[in-house]
Amino acid sequence: MTEAVSTIRNLGPATEAMFTRAGITSAKQLREIGADEAYRRVLEAGVRPHFIGFYALVMGLQGRPWGDCQGVEKEALRVRFDRLVAGTKKKDRPDIEAILDNFGVRREP
Repeated sequence: MTEAVSTIRNLGPATEAMFTRAGITSAKQLREIGADEAYRRVLEAGVRPHFIGFYALVMGLQGRPWGDCQGVEKEALRVRFDRLVAGTKKKDRPDIEAILDNFGVRREP
């Protein structure tokens, strides 16, 4: 029998559904690909970024409660999270400034 994603510390049924949406269907698979790749896949699947969810995942894969993430470690994880989010933005979707420019709502600099 396959071990469910929700058997990993800090991860519950909603997180398990999120990973299933991204094609990650077992705890073993999640452990093998690691937190960054798993979260990248979640973002690519269209799930809205959530920093606490990311660091809860990282802590869970280490067998630690999510509340352990503090100080310098939390700051470093924030940098990793921001890079993941920036790296997975849809290249074919215009950003908000481009959309506003198309509607003529922004003033030219």
